[in-house]
Amino acid sequence: MAYSSVTPLLQIVSILICSLVATSAGNFYQDFDITWGDGRAKILNNGDLLTLSLDKISGSGFQSKNQYLFGKIDMQLKLVPGNSAGTVTAYYLSSQGATHDEIDFEFLGNLSGDPYILHTNVFSQGKGNREQQFYLWFDPTADFHTYSILWNPQSIIFSVDGTPIRQFKNSESIGVPYPKNQPMRIYSSLWNADDWATRGGLVKTDWTKAPFTASYRNFNANACVISSSGASSCTSSSKNGNSNAWLEEQLDSTSQERLKWVQKNYMIYNYCSDSKRFPQGLPPECAAA
Repeated sequence: MAYSSVTPLLQIVSILICSLVATSAGNFYQDFDITWGDGRAKILNNGDLLTLSLDKISGSGFQSKNQYLFGKIDMQLKLVPGNSAGTVTAYYLSSQGATHDEIDFEFLGNLSGDPYILHTNVFSQGKGNREQQFYLWFDPTADFHTYSILWNPQSIIFSVDGTPIRQFKNSESIGVPYPKNQPMRIYSSLWNADDWATRGGLVKTDWTKAPFTASYRNFNANACVISSSGASSCTSSSKNGNSNAWLEEQLDSTSQERLKWVQKNYMIYNYCSDSKRFPQGLPPECAAA
């Protein structure tokens, strides 16, 4: 699948979304801590830009200072260009412990000219195995694009440049655990996973192309921040304000059509279609979807 198949409308939407996010961007010094990489992660341009790099010795990563319990979170990323085979750029929300919750974007590198694979997953109470994978309708290494997670009590929506690509609905009514009680931090890392990332591990990382670099900018979190004492910044009164309208946000009919379009044209794996993987029957949320 070639990147040149971009539709003009989606290009225009991407530009508009990127400019909107840029008006309310955070500062990486204020919002994040570099957690590993021994100097391979850098905050630049007075806190407006963060880069992660990977070489044969180590990758690198960072995490948010705040913990969140529900939110609408945007980050612009420009992925490793050229031959990125074997590399994984992960950007996700996660709590800690054996029964952790997690909401994942992972970008699986590939040989020059071949498309990245966008891998998504949702863990609730320590259980994942809910993978959906996509190609993108643009080259994610040529410029910054906005990757968003809307997480509220009703559903989790993954979006790219404002276009929804996946929705995981709250299906507690049929016994499916849903992430709603564990505060999560934002994490991101760039690391070597050439034992599985590209064509099941057949294509290895070409270290002559190192260092590999991914870039981040325009972070924005409209979210409920959880303090060290467990208090939420979203009080009962503030939840009713327009600033937290995302707490009730769902896909409208236009967004539902765009979601269907992406899943029809760009989805390459859906756990809910993998009956061989689940011989005892597909997970219950698949029927509900």
